[in-house]
Amino acid sequence: MWPPIIDGVTVEKGFEKALGAVLGDDLDAPVDVSAPMRWTLVGATGEDPTLPEGIEPLAARVQAPPELARRLAQIGVVPKERGAELASRLKVGQRLVSSDGDVWRWDGFVAAAHAPTGAARRLAERARLVDIENELEQAKGDLAVKRQALEMADAELRAAASTESAAREAWRAAQREADAARERHAVAEREINRHAARKSALTEARTLLEADLTEAYAAHQNATAALEEMPASVETEQQLAAVRGEIEGHRRLAAQVRAEAQALAREAELADRRVQAILAERNEWQNRKASAGSQIETIEARITELTAERAELENAPVFFAEKRSALISEIEHAENDRRVAADALAMAEAAMAETDRAAKASLEAFSAAREATARAEERMEGARRRLADIEREIHDMLEIEPQGVAALAEIEPNTELPPLAEIEENLEKLRRDRERLGAVNLRAEEELREVETQHTTLATERDDLVEAIKRLRQGIQSLNREARERLLASFESVNNHFKRLFTELFGGGEAALHLIESDDPLEAGLEIIAKPPGKKPQSLSLLSGGEQALTALALIFAVFLTNPSPICVLDEVDAPLDDHNVERFCNLLHEMTGSTETRFVIITHNPITMARMNRLFGVTMAERGVSQLVSVDLEQASKFLDQNVA
Repeated sequence: MWPPIIDGVTVEKGFEKALGAVLGDDLDAPVDVSAPMRWTLVGATGEDPTLPEGIEPLAARVQAPPELARRLAQIGVVPKERGAELASRLKVGQRLVSSDGDVWRWDGFVAAAHAPTGAARRLAERARLVDIENELEQAKGDLAVKRQALEMADAELRAAASTESAAREAWRAAQREADAARERHAVAEREINRHAARKSALTEARTLLEADLTEAYAAHQNATAALEEMPASVETEQQLAAVRGEIEGHRRLAAQVRAEAQALAREAELADRRVQAILAERNEWQNRKASAGSQIETIEARITELTAERAELENAPVFFAEKRSALISEIEHAENDRRVAADALAMAEAAMAETDRAAKASLEAFSAAREATARAEERMEGARRRLADIEREIHDMLEIEPQGVAALAEIEPNTELPPLAEIEENLEKLRRDRERLGAVNLRAEEELREVETQHTTLATERDDLVEAIKRLRQGIQSLNREARERLLASFESVNNHFKRLFTELFGGGEAALHLIESDDPLEAGLEIIAKPPGKKPQSLSLLSGGEQALTALALIFAVFLTNPSPICVLDEVDAPLDDHNVERFCNLLHEMTGSTETRFVIITHNPITMARMNRLFGVTMAERGVSQLVSVDLEQASKFLDQNVA
């Protein structure tokens, strides 16, 4: 009904124990003016003392409602080792606290931080919840990025799914181990608290025994003095023997208390060692968790590299095959050109020999025309020089004999020559093509074999990954099928119990649970259709407040009948019910306690419900500002009443 003031408090991390230890159960009080026990806004006055110089107020580490401002201003935060020193400087109403929860009060009261209070634990758990929510938001952002990378990487990321799943399973195992370590740590803390309480009780008992022993010694001395003054008698000797026996018993009891105190000290030391071991084990699991995260990041980086490398190598075999075919074709053309050039050279040499023979015959035949022959020879010599120049130019530019030029240009005999500009353009284009081809790669076949080997390896890995994906999908389908069967069986059991309990609570009527929005039970929603006596069937949201409460109770108890648990806590469930329906609720509760082994804890203000309970627990304020827990065993009281009546 009244939210506690602790819900509006924000504590700097590491100071939760300090705030919980110094305020304690006062943090459970609300600020609502209608609450019987509450915080009110009281402004500071000039008469309020200030903390000693050099002591930091707890208010600097806490963000709290203004109702707590005056209280926090009188609380200082100090190191644990300086608390006893600075406590003597405190003024009335002031307190000191360490970050571990040690408390020093102005009136000399000191509380050690053996165990955090409930308020401190709630503050620590709320801070942890904020950290977990921040980590969850960051994890959601990382998950979105990884999903986008998964869609882009396609088959490669699916290949890494098995590895990632194994890493996640290892992380979950580590998390489970960490949870188990935390549970062991909590058990150890509870044992330490129990031993501390027992040690405190024994210390108090020892103090009382020491006081009794002191009194006994004093009595012994008085008795001894009295005996010296009195004459000896049998009765006096008997009393003296009794006193001596009583003193000896006190001594034995004191020795026993000392032995138990020493044993408790040893047990506390062992518990401290166990806590340190648990903390070391938790740190080790946290390190393993960080290592698993780094391994996952390494695997994801490797997947990205393999994706890029595969994209580069996918077209490599086709490119090398085309290049190899082009080179082979070019070599064949060059070989044909060489043979044609050799044939043309032989023909040219034969023609030249024939020309020499004809020239000699002409010189012998036309000896009379020497002058004409000389002129002819001079013209021939010029033609030869010109021919030699042309041949050299042909060799330099085309690297073939002149006789092969026509064949190279694919010009048939007795055909018209193409335009000179077109020939020069084609010649320049061919030169550029030749230069672009570059040198012949002699390692092309070896590189092709290496690429083929890599392609075969990648194809094998791809087939393995496809098979693994297939097995994973089959496993998922099997799990979904089993989950549907179990869900339908549990749903049917809960539905049957719900129908029966609804009828008992309402004294008639009908109700049922329905799966909606999907034919798949794993994706379907749940709808409650209820028909109280005298009304038509309708959904839960259309019922009145009391009817909704009874229907919800029927559903809760139906779940408990299907899958019982050791304890069930019900908080103000009878608030919207009238007296008649409260009686029905209590009857059903007694039926549940008889048919199951569940212990029910009811938080209520209803006198009818409290009257039907076995034991009552409450908080009373006998003195202003001092809360006290009280309990009443109604079942035992009823037995005493029956005995008195009998």
